[in-house]
Amino acid sequence: MSRTIPVGLGERAYDVLVGQGLLDDAGRRIAPFARRGRTAVVSDETVWALHGQRLTAGLAAGGVEALPVVVPPGEQTKSFEGLADLMDRLLALELDRGDIVTAFGGGVVGDLAGFAAAIYKRGVDFVQIPTTLLAQVDSSVGGKTAIDTPRGKNLVGAFHQPRLVLADLSVLETLPDREMRAGYAEVIKYGLLGDLAFFEWLEAHVAEVLAREPSALSHAVARSIEMKAEIVAADEREQGCRALLNLGHTFAHALEAETGYGEALLHGEAVGVGMALAFRFSAAQGLATGQDAGRAAAAIGASGLPTTLDAVPGHPFDAGRLVAHMAQDKKAEAGRLTFILARGLGDAFVAKDVDADAVRAFLAAEGALA
Repeated sequence: MSRTIPVGLGERAYDVLVGQGLLDDAGRRIAPFARRGRTAVVSDETVWALHGQRLTAGLAAGGVEALPVVVPPGEQTKSFEGLADLMDRLLALELDRGDIVTAFGGGVVGDLAGFAAAIYKRGVDFVQIPTTLLAQVDSSVGGKTAIDTPRGKNLVGAFHQPRLVLADLSVLETLPDREMRAGYAEVIKYGLLGDLAFFEWLEAHVAEVLAREPSALSHAVARSIEMKAEIVAADEREQGCRALLNLGHTFAHALEAETGYGEALLHGEAVGVGMALAFRFSAAQGLATGQDAGRAAAAIGASGLPTTLDAVPGHPFDAGRLVAHMAQDKKAEAGRLTFILARGLGDAFVAKDVDADAVRAFLAAEGALA
């Protein structure tokens, strides 16, 4: 039994399916978009070894041939070099505009394959089959595709909406616990930014979600996707309310840049710290209460995610360097810092023209080097 969540974008509208066993039915779901009965399946070595045979069989059952393109796992694959290699391999398959690309993996594969689909022969359709909790609730929905550069994360990319998203909860059974926790950061983000009732539900059910208890996991994923779908439908290209989805990310991306975008600090772990910092900075600015900031950090920390700078590998960080990374953030405008801050739990807003000196002083108070 799956649940269908529509993403209302007019002629670019699509459905997100959430449920168990969607891989086994993938061919029937994808066939309407694969006019020549085949799809390039971009996956990483880890995911393909675990689930590639099952997806291939599921596609074949619906009359769709899988053409696997397997890439190395890890954030380093989401680079100009990784993109060039992927494009060459797609071209070698002689795909035309009637073919589709299927992204089968976590956020790295989804971002890379989606961007490749956006620019391959000026754009072909693609489908997202996310295999991590983080990708299911965040990166697979909304059409953001990108690669990283040495100057920052996701700075080269395109908005390219998928035709379909299949979020099969059963693949999360093989996801390492650390990756589950990292994905949970993006789940609790939705409660913190705009749904107090969902935040309170997560406070009570964090253990069940992380243990992959079916009903709790299904509710957490579906509610997260519902909220993202609503926000994306209202602001596809992040000109307004969609920026709320970056709660914690300005701090997070700066920490990721300092730690090298690697295994030392996963994206979701950085977001966990970043959201706790965003709430404490909001409290320091007199916007939210210290009680709300403490409760937010406690709820994030209950999942095992870090909530302070001294819990991040590489501590202590230089406050000036962190702020310099923030100045390169995509949300920054005319040199002014933009943050997602909060007036309270479930009440985030876009704050423009944030004073860089205030951020530096806050980071120093949090343990960074002044």
